[in-house]
Amino acid sequence: MARTGSASLPLHGGSVPAWLSSRMARLGRVITEAIVHHYGPEEFLRRLAHPFWFQSFGAVMGMDWHSSGITTSVLGALKRGLAPVSDELGIWVCGGRGKQSRKTPDELGLVGDHTGLDGAALARASRLVAKVDSAAVQDGYSLYLHGFIVTRSGCWTVVQQGMNTDAKLARRYHWISDGLASFVDEPHAAIEGPRQDGLLVNLTDARAEPSRSAQLSLLAKGPDAVLEPLLKERAPRNATLTLPHLDLPAHHDVRREDVSMRRLGAALLAASERGPERYEDLLLTPGVGARTVFALAHVAEVVHGAPSRFSDPARFSLAHGGKDGHPFPVPLRVYDETIRVMKDAVERAKLGNADRLSAIRALDERARSLEAAVADVDFEGFVAEEWAKSPERGGRTVL
Repeated sequence: MARTGSASLPLHGGSVPAWLSSRMARLGRVITEAIVHHYGPEEFLRRLAHPFWFQSFGAVMGMDWHSSGITTSVLGALKRGLAPVSDELGIWVCGGRGKQSRKTPDELGLVGDHTGLDGAALARASRLVAKVDSAAVQDGYSLYLHGFIVTRSGCWTVVQQGMNTDAKLARRYHWISDGLASFVDEPHAAIEGPRQDGLLVNLTDARAEPSRSAQLSLLAKGPDAVLEPLLKERAPRNATLTLPHLDLPAHHDVRREDVSMRRLGAALLAASERGPERYEDLLLTPGVGARTVFALAHVAEVVHGAPSRFSDPARFSLAHGGKDGHPFPVPLRVYDETIRVMKDAVERAKLGNADRLSAIRALDERARSLEAAVADVDFEGFVAEEWAKSPERGGRTVL
């Protein structure tokens, strides 16, 4: 396994209102079903193990695009949304925040009883992952959330998060079983959180293998051997690893510099180039307007996009807004239409007719092909128009 990067996550309080959490569960389910249909359940786990994709996934569902709350809300939405179709998809979501995280081993035992998987081995993996990120990686963050997602084949992904209340920051850790050779030698798919100065203890780093061996050797020699090195001068610290870093800022609003104008402009072009009368041909669904097509272009990218496409998760908040009104209120009519189109496409695909899912995939391909034609976007004008049309689109916030 290899780390894919890190990111700063500001701590945010509050809760997700029922009107949004229910929609997140439904949209999360149909996006998952679309990914499984095209690529299989193991690919969905690989997406969850990518911190950039995970953040974009939460943003397209209407959560605050940059905050730590995305982790809790996305895992909760998946747990609720996938529960009725777990047998069909072969995906089970266990764990959660606080007390729910401590129930993970029991839930994995039930999954094992239901599927024939080794529930005890899965529970042991869950405990080991939690121990590594709380003990072997001492970075000042106390774990409070642990989500364990497992497929029928026995592959699993863990997403867990810790907080540093003094710094008002969170750090999210991603794991995946695919290619896992050791729990203690660079096992993470990614560690996501802020860069920090000072001493950082990470005994899972490959460079720490001599340290792990030396600790065992010292323990075998007794306390005198442990004390002796401490009396000597400290050796110079190792240089830190250079990894891709997604720096999620403290500002709550979505700004031009947070978004790739080229990608945003391509989605706008794909949604408007043919005119409303052609949307029925494009998506084979009557009544779908330009605004819904724009949202669907972002959903399609979440389903089909390569890892490099998610370097600007703020862009995905422009599909369905944000619950706190950033970048604009959640347009419930657009959100519900997105769910309707996606659900209809997935249901038809289950019956052997994948025309509408294919049309949504074609929308993603069309948007990418238009990127070269984008010179600039009136970003401020776009956001202002969303605010102006918010009442007619059922715009809503937590306020």
